[in-house]
Amino acid sequence: MSLPGVLILDDFAMRQLNATQADDLYELVSERQGRSLIITSNRAPSDWYPLFPNPVVAESLLDRLINTSHQVIMNGPSYRSNKRPKNRTDKPDPRHK
Repeated sequence: MSLPGVLILDDFAMRQLNATQADDLYELVSERQGRSLIITSNRAPSDWYPLFPNPVVAESLLDRLINTSHQVIMNGPSYRSNKRPKNRTDKPDPRHK
C-alpha cells in the first residue's frame, strides 16, 4: 500500500482521545516515520499529554512528533474573523487591515 507524500492533521488535540483512538494515532504516526506530516493545533505540545488515556502511549507518540519536528509558533489574532459576515453595525477590527 502506498502512503500519501504528505499527511495533514488539522486542529490536532482539540479533544481527549479514547484508548482506541490513541492507539490508532500511534500506529499512523509510526507508519509515517520519515515521511512528511503537518500538524496544526491551538494548543502547545506540552498541553497534548493529558489528552491521552495511557501515559506510555502519549510519551512514545509525542516523543516521535515533537522531537523530530520543526515547529512554527504563530501568535496573534485569528484570521478567521476576516471571513466572518459583517453586520452593518459592526465596526472594523483594527487588528486586521
